[in-house]
Amino acid sequence: MEALISSRIVPLQVPCTNLSSRFADLSCLELRRYPCRGRVSIMNHPKLLRQVTASVQPQEELSALGHDGNVVPSKEIQNLWRNAEAVCFDVDSTVCVDEGIDELAEFCGAGKAVAEWTARAMGGSVPFEEALAARLSLFKPSLSKVEEFLEKRPPRLSPGIAELVKKLRANKIDVYLISGGFRQMINPVASILGIPRENIFANNLLFGNSGEFSGFDENEPTSRSGGKAKAVQQIRKGRLYKTMAMIGDGATDLEARKPGGADLFICYAGVQLREAVAAKADWLIFKFEPLINSLD
Repeated sequence: MEALISSRIVPLQVPCTNLSSRFADLSCLELRRYPCRGRVSIMNHPKLLRQVTASVQPQEELSALGHDGNVVPSKEIQNLWRNAEAVCFDVDSTVCVDEGIDELAEFCGAGKAVAEWTARAMGGSVPFEEALAARLSLFKPSLSKVEEFLEKRPPRLSPGIAELVKKLRANKIDVYLISGGFRQMINPVASILGIPRENIFANNLLFGNSGEFSGFDENEPTSRSGGKAKAVQQIRKGRLYKTMAMIGDGATDLEARKPGGADLFICYAGVQLREAVAAKADWLIFKFEPLINSLD
């Protein structure tokens, strides 16, 4: 769990001819939504997760946007990935196909206005803490509403993420979730993927004695701009990792690649392609398979 971009994912219709073999399997994918009805328990029913497929862009469009060079990583970047001792994942539009706060806002009747603020925050055009406070003020979710949302709309994983996390764990590589989203919505995702709660760095919704919304914990590093970078630095300092990688889709994820933080930033654009972020990535991917295969 980053120019104004709607968080709604629109299927991309592209021709399936005249593509290089490297992108042939990517050109005709689309995102399909599978609404979940009825009362369910996320924690006890991991099969409720829907494996969905995200839209991608063919090589010709990538070349025109100037991203072709980092779709095929250098040997140095591949070696950094293979030698990573810890991998940090963004959650919204990376581990999961949705922007969690947008989905919660829609459930509460304020979807469009909140989605616009999300696009500004992920694009880096406004400070993250300003956008977070503004979004929450538009719908002020109560504890009961959050619980109802979690029951009726379980998280939906991006295709291949479960396999990648399983591969990383099998290779004794530690996995972290670092998100500007909320622990209440990320804990079920971590449980499904087998990621310990102590490896979650995210925001926390606060509620009053009657369950009414009372704000968010401003002490969490991810509640403000530069917070993901600070979280990665904190992890590295505490665990003494030699090499770390950050995987995400937005500007706040890119910020994590800095001295004392992540050595490598991989932009996952399987849900959202944010051009300014993709252009600065060490490796641009639209599926998780290249990362899985590189670990063999």
